[in-house]
Amino acid sequence: QLLQTEEETELLLLDLGQGKNRIGASCLAQVYRQVGAITPDLDDAEHFKQFAQALITLKARNLILAYHDRSDGGLFVTLCEMAFAGHVGLTVNIESLGQDPVAALFNEELGIVIQVKTKTITEVMRVLNDAGLSGITHRIGKLNTDDQLKINFGEQELYADSRVSLQQVWSETTYAMQTMRDNPKCAQEEFDAIRQPADPGLHAELSFELDNDIESPAIGNSVQPKVAILREQGVNGHMEMAAAFRRAGFNAVDVHMSDLHSGRIELDDFHGLAACGGFSYGDVLGAGGGWAKSILFNESLREKFELFFNRENTFGLGVCNGCQMLAHLRDLIPGAEQWPHFIRNESEQFEARLVMTEIMDSPSVLLQGMAGSRIPVVVSHGEGRAHFERNIPEDLLAMRFIDNCGDIATTYPFNPNGSVDGITGLTNSDGRFTIMMPHPERVFRTVQMSWHPEGWGEHSPWMRLFQNARKWLA
Repeated sequence: QLLQTEEETELLLLDLGQGKNRIGASCLAQVYRQVGAITPDLDDAEHFKQFAQALITLKARNLILAYHDRSDGGLFVTLCEMAFAGHVGLTVNIESLGQDPVAALFNEELGIVIQVKTKTITEVMRVLNDAGLSGITHRIGKLNTDDQLKINFGEQELYADSRVSLQQVWSETTYAMQTMRDNPKCAQEEFDAIRQPADPGLHAELSFELDNDIESPAIGNSVQPKVAILREQGVNGHMEMAAAFRRAGFNAVDVHMSDLHSGRIELDDFHGLAACGGFSYGDVLGAGGGWAKSILFNESLREKFELFFNRENTFGLGVCNGCQMLAHLRDLIPGAEQWPHFIRNESEQFEARLVMTEIMDSPSVLLQGMAGSRIPVVVSHGEGRAHFERNIPEDLLAMRFIDNCGDIATTYPFNPNGSVDGITGLTNSDGRFTIMMPHPERVFRTVQMSWHPEGWGEHSPWMRLFQNARKWLA
């Protein structure tokens, strides 16, 4: 978890090295081209067991807000990384860690830094004392509002620098490698983003009630409409997609393209179609190109898909590789003729990350009631940049990337693929077919998200997309 800023908190160091501060073979020693005589070690396995049990207890009681280990770079690196991730300053006092500040800051003994609420410090210390850990627990500091890392030894200030300056130094090697390996423009944009003041980080703003179970009346009629979970050679996102639709009350059926080619399964039997993500045919014919051509160049199959798209009681979702594939079929889909095709990311790299998106006002039946919502979502693609060959009506734009301040994402990494105006999701004119590069099916449960606000229950906001599909068919 990131450092929490909503309440007054403290930072505790649990020092399993028990004050020995051995710096042999540490990163610091390597910087000075040394090895050192004595290396860190686990001297008391029983102590470590008590430590592990205490952490389990603290976690079960929700007493730990943030956590970071010390054994890769030492306490100084640990504090820096926590500050970088949380975009916040820290004020630390290391007087209780021994008389050698360098050893205290850069030894890589076993240990952790945790953040706890000040109002719960008595309960936290009681748990640690009961586990026999009070002697290795140090109350070392707090967050500050200066966005600086300040390290004191008693009343003496040993070191102070801005978090931004330190983070740029920390990132400089990565930036240099990115400049040579990737698109240097994107590398520069990511490096410059470190300097952005007061970056709030990921957040969520919903235009609907998260726990409003809109599909329940539809599920109550015991009818489970069939949705084809469509895949091709190289597609790998079908299991998550099926799970999301099943939870929304659908009979999700695994449909491989070979089933349609052979006639074992017919699209006439389905009300919905979900084209899943992955790497069909290794993308050797372009993003989703081979998959689409297996339909377009087969007269019988092309006709069946066109009939499915033209039935008024059908809907479709294309995600990632499935988005790319359906975009190639745009001439078969009523009102989708102006959809873009998707080309290589501007960064020139595969992008897999959690990013901010905004749901736009569109006729998409899958996104009804969600317009205006800002929600983090997973992206995982190498060719996701929307290339528009002609102007497209604004009401067909369904989703776009935004930055952490809520503005349209025009720079990397907030816009991970470089699409103009951050556009990453579209719908057709009557809203029955929606395509998007992000993966809502990979985050329909809250526990699937690497970050989410406190208070979300079993389902994340992305479950609403699948519930909307069930409601539309009710």
